[in-house]
Parts: sequence; structure tokens; C-alpha cells
Amino acid sequence: MTPPETPRDGSATAPPAAGPPPLQVRGLVKRYGELTAVGGVDLTVRSGDVYGYLGPNGAGKTTSLRMMLGLIRPTEGSVRVFGRDPMESVHALEGVAGFVEAPTFYPYLNARRNLEMLAAYDGGNARQRIDQALDTVELTHRQRDRVGGYSHGMRQRLGIAAALLRDPRLLLLDEPATGLDPAGMRDMRLLIRRLADEGMTVLLSSHLLTEVEDVCNRVAIVRQGKIVYEGEIAELKRGAGTRYWLQTTDDARALAVCRAQPGIGDLSTDNGRLSFTADDTAAAALSQALVESGALIRAMAPQTVTLEDLFFSLTEGDGTPVAAAPPAEPAEAPR
Repeated sequence: MTPPETPRDGSATAPPAAGPPPLQVRGLVKRYGELTAVGGVDLTVRSGDVYGYLGPNGAGKTTSLRMMLGLIRPTEGSVRVFGRDPMESVHALEGVAGFVEAPTFYPYLNARRNLEMLAAYDGGNARQRIDQALDTVELTHRQRDRVGGYSHGMRQRLGIAAALLRDPRLLLLDEPATGLDPAGMRDMRLLIRRLADEGMTVLLSSHLLTEVEDVCNRVAIVRQGKIVYEGEIAELKRGAGTRYWLQTTDDARALAVCRAQPGIGDLSTDNGRLSFTADDTAAAALSQALVESGALIRAMAPQTVTLEDLFFSLTEGDGTPVAAAPPAEPAEAPR
């Protein structure tokens, strides 16, 4: 039975591991003539991470992944996979698997026969892992069907099964949920989370915010080929703060209290409502100060910043995380 889906909020940090990290990228640049596809990427994927490489289409994510896997040579910078350079030797990719763009199979062969051919290329014990790989991606009952008849989601899952034949410690997936319907996206999230729970380190690129927020504990956000944020999603949200909307029995007095109260920032008024940013401690202290001043609170509603707010502020704005957009109307507190 598939376990219930529970979001990863990024609050837990992956435990440190001995040895070099699964993936370390420094100063990665790729130019094609005058076009700079990747303009200086720095990131570190730690052991146990589910790491989201997030950015709009055309931001350089796929080109970066190709360099990380040694498929194309960087113009500048370095890639280390478990401490080894994939451009120096194919052996640097031992323990690494995944796919860039969409996985490709022979459509006139069934799933099992496709995996048998890939296992023959890999050698070793790959063939012995076919049954387990098909079971992990829940395709055992469809293994004798021709891949040409598979849905897009089934082909994506078969791509992960093919990667699992290598028994990887690091799994790189390029846009694994693109083109999937809501049920397919849910199944993909559950699959990635299950692999992570079994100890696999996962890096996935995506432009789908819900995909990243639901499964990843750490993220790098890329804009025009450059990293504008790297770290925990929870820390990114904390750094952006929380915006509050306030209504009182005496808004003029409340405005004066807010201006004098420490920890209250970005103060503004809109249609008789006060708006400000504050952390939990400052908001609690303000509540007490308002009551003591005689400006009783009618409603005070927090609006926590979402990853979507942060994504657009970092990829379309000036690169500075902003507080959340205001809610349409705060719910009035009981009198």
C-alpha cells in the first residue's frame, strides 16, 4: 500500500555524511558563441537531500544537468560527483543515474525487454534488479505491454526504473513531472519521496513550484543561468518574513503604536486596514501594545509567504525576496 502523502517542509536538515558530497558545482559556465546559457552556477547537493533545481523555462537548468553528468564540457568551472570529475573519467558516474529531458525507449518493445537491453549495456547485477525496479515504479502489471502504448506518466516512471537498474546513490531527474496530469504528478511525488526515504539522494530540476515545495528539503533557484538562492525552503520563507493585515477600533491610534513598536516593518495603510511585516515575537508584542493603548483589535490576519511569491520575486523582480501578497480580506474576529 502506498503511504499517505505528507509534505516535506524543509525543516529537517539532512545529516552530515563522511566523504565528499554527492554533487558539488563551482563557477559553472557554458557559452555557445555570444550566448551564455549558464552564467556561473554554484551549488552543493548533500547526502540525503531531495534537492530542487528550480527556474523558469530557458533558465539553463537542462544545460547545467548535462554538464553535471559529463555530457557536455563546461566553458568554465568545475563539477565533482562524489569528489570526482565526470569529464576526466566515466567511472566518476558510478553510483549516479537519471535522465535529461524525456527518457527514450524502443516503442515497439515491451517495458521488460527495454530494461533487459539497458541492463545488458550496464552489465554487473543490473539484470537482477529489473523486477525490483518495475515494482518500485508500480509497472510490474504492465511490464509485458509495448512502451508505445504507455501514457506519458508511465514512460516517466519507466525512465526512473531504468535509472534504478544502476543501483544509484544519486538520482538526477530533469523535469520528471512535466506533462503529467494531477494524478500522475501525485504519483511522481510519492515515488521520489519513497526513494529518498530509502536513502537515495535526489536532484530534480523543475519549473513546477508545487512539485518542488512538496518533495524537496533544499532548493537552488536559477535566473538567466545564475543562482539567485540556494538553501532550505523553510529558511527562504523565514527570511522573507510574514505580512499581517490589521483592523482595530481606532486605526489612527493603532498606526501610531505600530510606528513606535520595535520589530514592525514595511508599514502601510489600505482602505482602512494597516499592513506590516513582523516575526511572531514582534506581532505578539504589538497585540499587547495595542490593547494597552486602547486600540482594540478587530482582526489581525497573517499571510505567510509562499514559494510561488518567492519564486517570482527572485526570477522576475530584482532578486530580493518579498513578503507575501495581501489576502483579499482578513476574517473578522468574534466580538
